[in-house]
Amino acid sequence: MQEVLMKAKNIQVVIFDADGVLTDGDLYLSDSGEEIKAINSQDRHGLKMLKASGVELAIITARESRCMKLRAENLSIPLIFQGAKNKLQVFEGLLTKLGIDVSACAYMGDDLIDLPVMSRCGLSICVPAAPALVKKQAHYVTRLEGGRGAVREVCEMVMLAKGTLNSQLEKFLI
Repeated sequence: MQEVLMKAKNIQVVIFDADGVLTDGDLYLSDSGEEIKAINSQDRHGLKMLKASGVELAIITARESRCMKLRAENLSIPLIFQGAKNKLQVFEGLLTKLGIDVSACAYMGDDLIDLPVMSRCGLSICVPAAPALVKKQAHYVTRLEGGRGAVREVCEMVMLAKGTLNSQLEKFLI
């Protein structure tokens, strides 16, 4: 864990996959074809605290979803890339745009499509439901599942490593 915290200390941007990470991975379709996803409210607050502590947030997902676009807007995450069939290409473009080195980037994924980015970023993270090959590549496997607190766990870990967690939590102490 100490090695993971050392990597997390230098993180300037955390990039998340959507389905299986920001959500539980289940996709619900209504009779009218509308897609519905479950998103954890505690994850939401972790993202807000991480952003308030000075870490940039981004989403790279292979799927396109109106509800994920709305969620990103609600969280004030302007860096959302949907329909990304080549996540590595999007990742490299994002780092160039932000002027950030790969070592200052964390990526959280849950499936094989995430491996190219996970193998290049400074801190790679996955959820417990990820395939064995993805877990093997990850520097850290969360205790909690995607859409069930894993994102919050990562946000707090990064803030702890950067020394900003206590200042974010103090805002809620009476």
